[in-house]
Amino acid sequence: MTTTYQNDNALNGIIGKHFIYTYDNGWQYEIYVKNADTFDYRIHSGMVGGRWVTDQKAFIVAISDNVFKISWDEPTGTTVSLSINTTARHLHGVIFFPRWVAEAPEKTVCYQNEHLDLMKQYRDAGPTYPKLVIDEFATITFAEDCGANRDDVINCPPSELPAQYASRRSWNL
Repeated sequence: MTTTYQNDNALNGIIGKHFIYTYDNGWQYEIYVKNADTFDYRIHSGMVGGRWVTDQKAFIVAISDNVFKISWDEPTGTTVSLSINTTARHLHGVIFFPRWVAEAPEKTVCYQNEHLDLMKQYRDAGPTYPKLVIDEFATITFAEDCGANRDDVINCPPSELPAQYASRRSWNL
């Protein structure tokens, strides 16, 4: 059975959107949804602040009007699921960090795309369990519609961004 939310237009409210959000624990992240199964992200602060990834494959679905879920598994062994409510301007994220990331998060702080083999080596060496589970709500503080399939929205590490970049406030969807 297919729900009414999984038609050809179901993802129009999320594809091409660029968000900056801050979790209740203070960690700040940024995502850009390129298309129906790919997004980019950058981490401004938190346990793995400074990390950034482009062309991350994900499962992206519409849950209901203006509510979306993005879920993915990384080469590090980290698994993430975000529920995004664009009307209420908040999201809920669950991050499952393998034990090796919890013990040495600095190993993942890089442009992951250039270090895929190394991330897989770390993952395979472990340990993977027990996982560190981060279950947090976040407030979306910045949102804009950039259009789909752009490579210039998230294209550098947080350290190369202008001062105050992540503290911008806007809602232009």
